[in-house]
Amino acid sequence: MSIKADIMVITPHPDDAEFGVAGTVARLTGEGKQAVYVACTSGEKGTSDRTMQPEQLARIREQEQQAAAELLGVREVVFMRYPDQGLEDTPEFRKDIVRLIRKFKPETVVTADPYRRYVWHRDHRITGQVVLDAVFPFARDYWAYPDLIDEGLEPHTVNAVLFWAAEDSNYRSDITETFDIKYDALCCHKSQLRDFNPDEMKSFLRQFCEKLAEGEEFELAEAFHRLDFSRYHPSYYKDKRP
Repeated sequence: MSIKADIMVITPHPDDAEFGVAGTVARLTGEGKQAVYVACTSGEKGTSDRTMQPEQLARIREQEQQAAAELLGVREVVFMRYPDQGLEDTPEFRKDIVRLIRKFKPETVVTADPYRRYVWHRDHRITGQVVLDAVFPFARDYWAYPDLIDEGLEPHTVNAVLFWAAEDSNYRSDITETFDIKYDALCCHKSQLRDFNPDEMKSFLRQFCEKLAEGEEFELAEAFHRLDFSRYHPSYYKDKRP
């Protein structure tokens, strides 16, 4: 039986979420919050090894993502298995995301920023845009997908969306106490880190998180652009009536 999630992380590929939000996920699950991961692709093209077949790499990367999620206290990982480097803004993809939002009913959804300029993986841009559209208005509106009602999936309003890798971040999350877990979760993705020195990578990651925390009272941070959707919930207008 699926759980009701406090936070749903929708990642284009295995390992993206560990870079973007793992420290925050570890902090929230440590506080008793329920987290769900959704991997849109299995990252089967993410290698320079010409002897590695895509089907084999997909299996490896799903195992790595499952291991990282378990380390972070994530309760469930959904593998959508869309083609790596082949995500498109289609009605089918959007509806599949809506289905998952209505199924798990998260308060917060986290994904890649779709508006990062210039150099950005196309799968990241597409994922962010499709997730944003799925959250508002499609997951919220009854008549968007009346057939989903027949599946028992009632409309759901997400309270907030967080975009990682945003160029205009407006929200910082304290990961000072969970940085080491973030790093350990990232290290689960061995297929992607073979060319990196572990000590150098940890030092670089710490410096990066220190920079994101500049001006805050805490030492290490993950940064996001946060969108508040609570005002689009019917109860918001009910509470504002004279």
